[in-house]
Amino acid sequence: MAKSKKRKQKERNFRLFYLLILLLITALSLSVSSYAWFTTNRLARVDLLNVNVRAQGGIEVSTDGINFKGAINVNDIESARDTYPTSLNQIPKTLEPVSTIGSVSNGLMNIFYGKVENNLNGDYILSSQRNIEKEGFDENSDGKFISFDLFFKTSENTRLYLTPESDITYAGSYSVGIENAMRVAFVYEGNTFTGNSSANIQSMITNNSNDVYIWEPNYNKHTQSAIANAKNTYGITINEDSSFVPYDGVKNEISANLNIKASNAKASNYPSLFEKVNIAYYTKTDFTENVEIFSLNKGITKIRVYMWIEGQDVDCENDASVGNISLNLQFSKNPN
Repeated sequence: MAKSKKRKQKERNFRLFYLLILLLITALSLSVSSYAWFTTNRLARVDLLNVNVRAQGGIEVSTDGINFKGAINVNDIESARDTYPTSLNQIPKTLEPVSTIGSVSNGLMNIFYGKVENNLNGDYILSSQRNIEKEGFDENSDGKFISFDLFFKTSENTRLYLTPESDITYAGSYSVGIENAMRVAFVYEGNTFTGNSSANIQSMITNNSNDVYIWEPNYNKHTQSAIANAKNTYGITINEDSSFVPYDGVKNEISANLNIKASNAKASNYPSLFEKVNIAYYTKTDFTENVEIFSLNKGITKIRVYMWIEGQDVDCENDASVGNISLNLQFSKNPN
């Protein structure tokens, strides 16, 4: 009888030990799992955001198509509404991950705000909704990304270049890598002659996705957390100073009821929801040569600028979800 009790106790202890081992394995598995997007409802803070735009070589820039000068900043973008009543300039206090393939409708990019949440099975499920910009700044904006209009004036046909002074940097003492997940897009809305009415200048829009040019800065830099994310989520091996990593952007709204796992969010699995993104130009951190964007015709050209955290980028992961970002753009008509 005593032996039987000891045997049962030993079996009970073994089952408890086995259960503890399973729990430990599960905990370890959870601790090393990493996904694109942010899975903890964190925000990338941009409290110290600087937006500076400069033009060189005889090109002038404006935020309303009326008042042109050599450089503009956030204050100019915010005050554009005074002379540009239909403007949709949006510079929110915080950014959240979104995704796009660079398509455009009525002059605005189709951008999708994504969420990754656990379902009942513990899977990370991706859902998305289109997010359309609204005029607003700082705390008065609930936008998820940055967007604003620029107008360029030139007296001759010329090519427009992005200079090495252009960058997206971490504006703090210690980088968490959020700058490596950033994107900038330039939407060529149209061109008209100098002297046209301000209403005609400001109302130029495009519906052609070929007029969208996406720039990926800092493409070669990745943190250790991003390297692990690329491996665990996408099966991609990269290092701290890596080559360009292609990715699939979101091109339609995604219902949570579809139960699409974040790790399966790719065009090969769901071609109606995702598509490989065409990056027009990508630059290394501290690039040294001018990058041609597109050509400017004589007169006034309207360009819409977007800046966002790309949720489908391997660098968009939880450890990078808090930071301060600075955007600098410098344009020139000179190739060097």
